[in-house]
This record gives sequence, C-alpha cells and structure tokens, in this order.
Amino acid sequence: MKKSLWALLLMANGAAFAQTQVNEYHPGITAEGAVYYLPKTTIQVNVRVEKTTYTPGEFCKYADKYLRLGKVNETGYSTYKIIGTDITSYGEADKDKAFAVKVNPKTAVCNLRLAEDGRLLAVNTDAPKEKALPKPFEPSAKPAPIDPRSFLNQEILAAGSVMKMAELTASEIYDIRESRNSLIKGEADFMPKDGEQLKLMLAKLEQQDKVLTSMFAGTISKDTTETVFTLSPDKEIDRYVLFRMSSKLGLLDNDDMAGSPYYIYIKDLKTLPKEDNTDPKALKAKEKAEQTAKAKGNCLYVNVPSKMLVTLADGNKKVAEYEAAAGQFGRVELLSGDLFNKHFTTRLTLNPESGAVERLTAEEPK
Repeated sequence: MKKSLWALLLMANGAAFAQTQVNEYHPGITAEGAVYYLPKTTIQVNVRVEKTTYTPGEFCKYADKYLRLGKVNETGYSTYKIIGTDITSYGEADKDKAFAVKVNPKTAVCNLRLAEDGRLLAVNTDAPKEKALPKPFEPSAKPAPIDPRSFLNQEILAAGSVMKMAELTASEIYDIRESRNSLIKGEADFMPKDGEQLKLMLAKLEQQDKVLTSMFAGTISKDTTETVFTLSPDKEIDRYVLFRMSSKLGLLDNDDMAGSPYYIYIKDLKTLPKEDNTDPKALKAKEKAEQTAKAKGNCLYVNVPSKMLVTLADGNKKVAEYEAAAGQFGRVELLSGDLFNKHFTTRLTLNPESGAVERLTAEEPK
C-alpha cells in the first residue's frame, strides 16, 4: 500500500516543497511538511539446497545373498547439494538520504507518492509498481511413506529369525516378478478383461515389488530447503564469504570452517561520467544555484545511479551473476526549481529500486 501525502492539507491555494536534509527515520507528515527518502539497492540471494537421505532396509545384510544386489550400505547417511541460486534486487529507504518537504504556496506540486518505508516514488502522478520479488520456496507435498511390513504375509511375519524372513520375502519378490512377466506376455492364468484393468494389475505388482525390495536395498528420500541472504552494500565488496557449503552438513554459516566457502563480489561498474570538479567557478555557480533553489523552496533531489555487478562464486567457479542500477554507487542531483513553479504542471516518476528518474513531464496549465 502506498502513502499519498497531500500538501494541500496545509495550504488550500496550492502547495510546494523545499528540501532540508534530516537524519531521523520518520516518513510521513511532520511539523515541517513531509519527509521522503531516496532508495538504496538491496541484493537478495536465494539458495536452494537438496538433502538426500538414505535409510538402510531391514534385510540389508541379506541383499546380495537373496537378491544379488551387490554390496548394500548398512548404515544410513545424508548428503547435500546446491540445486539452484537466484539473485535479485529491491529498493529500501536510505536513511542517509532523507529530505523534508516544506509547504510553499509559490509552486505547484499537488502530492507526493511514498512507499511504505518513505521512499519517494512519484510527484503529481500515480506511483509505479514495485518489482515483485521471487515467491518464497514451498516444497511440494510428499506422499505418506508405505510400511513394507504391510505387504508381508502371515508366513513371513511368523518366521523365527530375520534371515528366514529375508529368505521368504525374497521368494515373494520373485513370485511377484514372475506374475508380472506372465501378465505382460499374456500367459497368466487369469488375464484381465481390458487394457485398463491390466494397467492397474501391473501397477499393483510394481508397487509390491518396489516396497518389498526396499527392505533389502533401502530407501532414498529427497527434501529441498531455501535460504535467503540480503545485503545492502554501501561500497564495493571483494571476495566476501556469504556462506559455506558441506556435502555432509549442508548450508553453514560463513565462519563455519567445516564447509567450502561461497564468495560474493559486488563491483561498481562506474557507468556514470565523471564530474568535472576542477573548475572552481563552475563549482561555485552550482553551489549558489542549489542555495537559491533551497531558499525559494522549489528543489527536489533524485538519485543518479551507477550500475553494479553482483557475482556469486564457489571458490573460483562462477555460480551466478546479476547486474542492477544502484543509487548508493551513483550520486544525488538537484532538479531545477523551474520545473515546479506555477507556470508548469510537472509530473515525476522515480524508479522504486534505484531512485533514478524514469519519467519527467512538464505541461503548461490550460
């Protein structure tokens, strides 16, 4: 939900604004008028990790003897691996770029549109829609596990030892496979009446085979979780450990040496042309123009962002890369006060993430 701040609450014949920098976080209506913030760009990194769990079967010791499955692991274990990474960005209020909007009847600003955290989104027009962030990961529903013992007949359950139970269960598995082959070849004593019934019978035999075999071979289950990291960089970052990863322990804190480091790099691409600060006359003229605009109460600050490049790496191997405009790597500029006098109806739209001017129109009133 956006906040609409109507300066006309204080001046019935028109309203305007002059910017005075403030340091406290109190967006909204104040004694001086309204407070707005320019944004800084925050990075969000979503990391999805898949956990694979092996659980040995009840008859794992006899897997080779009765089913010729080779050496089956008799000890359970879990392994982890990263299966996906996404990098995106969004804007949040930069508390170091806060400005107060004062009422002034000499200009023609009707209203400001602010985000919930006080970021300036638009002047005299509707606020732009903010970019939707990735939806939180939701694991798909898993079917309830099947108890293999529910498939064992009375003879198997009454066996006097685990080895005997394994022997009888293996015999049952071979009978199931023989019945399935007979159905497929059309040689069963009781063939189904139609193709649909045949599918159901084969599916049932397949399920019985799979569940009973799991008592020897064990079961493997997979679960996926997602961890979200956020960074609001004020400067370039080189080779910072975002997290660590272990195939045996999963995702770890960046200071846990049991895992391998995943580094994040944030580089200012310096896409803005350099300012000429060598001409003292030009600098003095710019400073004087800003002071005059402030005194008249008809100035507005916006971000002129530079682009940043975000890279996630596993050691020296690049995993993901992302590029975005970032207000904190650019500069703040003052718009001309002439845009906001009564000779024009000015509409301004800013990028919610970077604070850059997206649209600026000035029309003479009819």
